Amino acid sequence: MDKRPPEKPIAMELRESADEKLYSPSAARNSALIADVLSPVLPPDASVLEIGSGTGEHGEAVCSTRPDIQWTPSDPDELSRRSQAARARETSGLKAPLELDVSAVGWTQGLPAFDALVCCNVIHISPWETAEGLARGAADILVPEGRIFLYGPFLEGADTAPSNLEFDASLKARNPQWGVRALQDVTQLFEQNGFHLEKRIAMPANNLSLIFRRAQR
Repeated sequence: MDKRPPEKPIAMELRESADEKLYSPSAARNSALIADVLSPVLPPDASVLEIGSGTGEHGEAVCSTRPDIQWTPSDPDELSRRSQAARARETSGLKAPLELDVSAVGWTQGLPAFDALVCCNVIHISPWETAEGLARGAADILVPEGRIFLYGPFLEGADTAPSNLEFDASLKARNPQWGVRALQDVTQLFEQNGFHLEKRIAMPANNLSLIFRRAQR
């Protein structure tokens, strides 16, 4: 790894870089765990779109476990997309990144259908409109049996971990539009767009993996 100073803070953390790749401390901790949850859920030869891919390490980890899938990363941030592209050049199944902002109207226009939509550690460090755009877009581009995978911290009423309450307050102090989202609100949002919560999986550091599936009509 090179000795240049760390990149500016992105997604609440400092990231080191080398050969255009960014390295995320949080991804180093959770990528393998996320891959363990996702790998058995994705169908054979699955086509996956990741929203807010950051360094690209999540897709890299899943593709290393499941070389049969096609994983398309995306991010509105150019430096992040460069990191994703660098990893794509070295990882089978990891495709070139897309510049996507799910809060923008019509962000799914021109995209093909996908088997799964993945979004890790995004909706709490962005306005609620991002979650709304993600849910609406998922309804547009996922196949009938498609799944949505969300990972991150959530508020669960009286069962909320104290660390998540503290994190929520810290986020709102930085930006009033940010905040750890209530699981009930997220579940309701995706239900309104045709998806039901299929699995809630407790993860380390008081995070959750949530798997939504299109509701049967």
